[in-house]
Amino acid sequence: MNSPARRAPSLAAILPLLLLPLAPSLSRAADPAPGGLDGALRAIVEGTTLGGARTGILVADAASGKVLYARDADVLLNPASNVKLFTSAAALARLGPEYRFATEFLVDPGGVAGRTVKTLYVRGKGDPTLVNERLWGIAGELRHLGIDRIGALVVDDSFFDAAQIGPGFDQEGGDRAYLAPTGALSLDFNTVTVLAGPGDRVGARGRIELEPATDLFVVENRTTTVKPKGRRRVTISSELVNGRQRIVIEGRLPLGSRPQAARRKIDAPALYFGSALEGLLALRGVKVGDVRAGVAPPAARLVYVAQSESLAEIVRRLNKTSNNFIAEQILETLGAEAKGAPGSWAKGVAAVGDFLEGAGIPRGSYVMQNGSGLNDTNRFSARQVVTLLRHVYARFPLQAEYLSSLPIAGRDGTIRWRMEGTEAAGRLRAKTGTLENVTSLSGYVENAAHQVLAFSILVNDYPGRHAQVVRAVDALGGAMAASGGAPGAGAIAAAVALAKAPESARTPVTPAALAQAVGTYYALGRAADPRNVAALSDALRAQTDPALRLAIAESMYLSDPGSETARHGFLEAISADPQVMGRLWFAAAGGTTPVLPSLGDVAAEGAPDALAKLVELAPAAALDGRLAAAIADTLAEVAASAPSELVDALRAAPPATADAALGALGTGLARSDEADHPFPAALRALGAKKDALGAFARGLLPRLEQATRAAAAVQTAPTLVPASTAAPAR
Repeated sequence: MNSPARRAPSLAAILPLLLLPLAPSLSRAADPAPGGLDGALRAIVEGTTLGGARTGILVADAASGKVLYARDADVLLNPASNVKLFTSAAALARLGPEYRFATEFLVDPGGVAGRTVKTLYVRGKGDPTLVNERLWGIAGELRHLGIDRIGALVVDDSFFDAAQIGPGFDQEGGDRAYLAPTGALSLDFNTVTVLAGPGDRVGARGRIELEPATDLFVVENRTTTVKPKGRRRVTISSELVNGRQRIVIEGRLPLGSRPQAARRKIDAPALYFGSALEGLLALRGVKVGDVRAGVAPPAARLVYVAQSESLAEIVRRLNKTSNNFIAEQILETLGAEAKGAPGSWAKGVAAVGDFLEGAGIPRGSYVMQNGSGLNDTNRFSARQVVTLLRHVYARFPLQAEYLSSLPIAGRDGTIRWRMEGTEAAGRLRAKTGTLENVTSLSGYVENAAHQVLAFSILVNDYPGRHAQVVRAVDALGGAMAASGGAPGAGAIAAAVALAKAPESARTPVTPAALAQAVGTYYALGRAADPRNVAALSDALRAQTDPALRLAIAESMYLSDPGSETARHGFLEAISADPQVMGRLWFAAAGGTTPVLPSLGDVAAEGAPDALAKLVELAPAAALDGRLAAAIADTLAEVAASAPSELVDALRAAPPATADAALGALGTGLARSDEADHPFPAALRALGAKKDALGAFARGLLPRLEQATRAAAAVQTAPTLVPASTAAPAR
């Protein structure tokens, strides 16, 4: 393996690795008979974890409405982010694709004296896309009007009502970016970016920067720079205290490591906007007296309007990235425009209801309370989703904008890494939805006969791992795309076989080829060059070996750790099959430590999906003593940063997996260099709560103490778990 100091391989050097064998046996299989598409979809559902879940599915011809497959299509289920399909369709229909959000700047009549404005009012109209870069341009436009002094900057968010936390958002606490409040006057999705990097020497405070940096923030930097090979561990909290947003950053930053960014929500959107604008005006040479909340008087005179891009472009961003904030801003704006200001969730939902009535979905037949689908608040059936999809498909003025907003399988958006190598890649456009024990996929697919199908797959309360459900859902997509082809072509059967095949059994490459490829890809990842992402993405599409795919996906994350897409792809590639991790671990022996450092960094931030993956990896500790120690250390470090989130992940895991993770965590605590590790105390605090999580924590504590004592008793050798006498299958 190349050392970090050497130049990363060129694209030409990795092209031969793209040609490693795929899965010819799947493509040569015979089509399932009898039944065609119906039989294939039934075989996938009944032969996978979908059969044990509450699953609603409907597949129909988008033009004629002919039903091609149905399963519990009228059962109301939680659709998660598939609710955004309803929000975006109603907004496009009621507001129009060319609608633009306005942010208005006004002054009192006669309120301008020379180059001085006594009071500048800023009235927001719900723009969800105003970011700091645009605000810099707005500050310039105001300066160009000849203004060099403003007595008071009054921020007016009266276009929305006072409720900033919508139904569903109140079911979850915390300061994560996806929980950001709404506001008629908002900035940067009502989040702040916190960049944390090491100091110039071991023991120094880390370097903290905020973007944007405004007087609204009070920063408490409690970070420490540690030795270069130390584990990065950073926790960030954000809360409103006495009218100012307090940002607390704690943790350890390895010397020489790259600064990394994290977003946290803010709690006073209008004042956040005003404070940021004040700072940018100052850079333009405009002095501002004070910033306060208020309402522009009816007689105020408009002096400038900042308009957003078109609603069609904003809806595209909404659905491609599944942005909760944009969805809720659009819903409240729709309510204000259709039902009168101030906008609210109730008015927005009522406006969506008007649209759905016209589409043939009557009020009272569904439950909709927010625009994003967050948490346990909404209920729709698969038939209702397909009814919506067919209604929009038949409306020419909306069809193009709506379809183009949906992610494309294997190409972009939230399904960029899904259905690669199947017939659905490039031909299926669909909106995803993901919550705890909920996954959904609804949209359109062109089959082999060039027939456009509208489909909805809603899965609730599924057994087993999320990845297993996603694989089955993707197999349904592949089968739909393959339908209508020549008899005996085998593409539908390939989708059925892929849904049922164990991940570790998918075209594994030889140990020698795996070691060579892993070394090459990790060298690219260590170069930390975002320009390598495109080549790595091509490589990922060409591979089916799960261990090799995991190495490629992590290398993409290492190339661009700030990318949500790269992060998501990395986490999705992590398999619960311990043999996959074992094969990669042995292939990378003597070089890069795979997966665990990157996964530990993401999990330490409290990301639920990363914590679930970390817990799922615990059974792999039985394969090798060094791997066991690495898993144990990673769990102990994550437990210090995200204790309650880790307990949640343990509670959600299957019992055998949770037991393995708890044993590894006990080993990690016994090995920890922290004399008083904070996790047991955090567990006791959780146990004091009178809820399900508290009850679980109370039961967990004695088991953890027992595991820690057992690990400490045998800690007489560098490796606590003896290496397996047989290496994992390669």
